[in-house]
Order: sequence, then structure tokens, then C-alpha cells
Amino acid sequence: MTNRIDQPRKLDLVGNPIHLGGMGTGYEATLNYRVGDGHDEVTGHFQVGGGTGEHGQFHVAVDVAHAAFKSDQLLVQVFEVSPKDGSEVHVVTLPVIYGPRIKPGYYGYREHKVVRGDTLSGLAKTYYGDASLFQYIVRANPDQITDPNKITPGQVLRIPIGRK
Repeated sequence: MTNRIDQPRKLDLVGNPIHLGGMGTGYEATLNYRVGDGHDEVTGHFQVGGGTGEHGQFHVAVDVAHAAFKSDQLLVQVFEVSPKDGSEVHVVTLPVIYGPRIKPGYYGYREHKVVRGDTLSGLAKTYYGDASLFQYIVRANPDQITDPNKITPGQVLRIPIGRK
């Protein structure tokens, strides 16, 4: 094991700051992070363990409020910079869904277990008061909803919530 991201998990719905945690090691106890969507990115570094070869836990709150992301999906990366040639090594990449791009004032989500008769427009009417906002739910669940006309009883959908 070289580096590992334990938080967030793959396709988690995250807000700002993005809490990045796991285990790692890096040259002179330094690891780097990058959060981006291909249009903009936030980068930085942090200390982990006692030095090269020693693993330690890390937790970093990455402030992405000023990033101009254009996509709901972001890539979170942790990596070491090689002392030999400056290349990025031991790169760990994790896709996440950025809630503030989906729901204004985003601060979390509810879970809704789909039952027979549920529709996305009906869920949007229940949770947002407006059936046309069903796209919030679709965008927050890209791994579960491939066709907005088809949701299945038993699915647990994330319903993004936020301040108005």
C-alpha cells in the first residue's frame, strides 16, 4: 500500500470544503492533492507520516469555493512528486459528484428509497415543490439513473438539499 483515499468514496455527493482523508506516505512526508474537472482545479500539499516509507493518516479540508467548475463530476487525486524527476507517482484518483453545482446552497442530501409508483418528477415535487427540478436528482445519481423515465423500487436515491 502506498496511498489510499478513504474519504470521500467513489461518486460520493460532496460539498465545500471537500474532506479528503486516508493513509499515505510521500517523499519527505509530503503528499499533494488536486481537485478538478478539466476546466479548473484546486491544488495543494500536506504532511503525512514521519518521512519516506512511513505511512500515516491524513485529513485535509480542501476549499473549492472559488473554483470555476463546469462539471458536476470532479476528480480528486492524491499523489507524490518524485524527487528523481518531478513526475507524479503513486497517483490515486477518485471521481466525486459536486453538490453545489447541482443544488444552489447545497449542504447535504436526503436518501429516498424508491417505492412502486414513484417518479422523478413526483419526487422533485415532494422535495422541492417543483416537478421540473427532477434533474437535480438525476445529476446527483449518475451511477443509478441512466434513463430519467426509469427508476426501480428498492433504489436508494440521493436528494440534494440546500438553502434557498
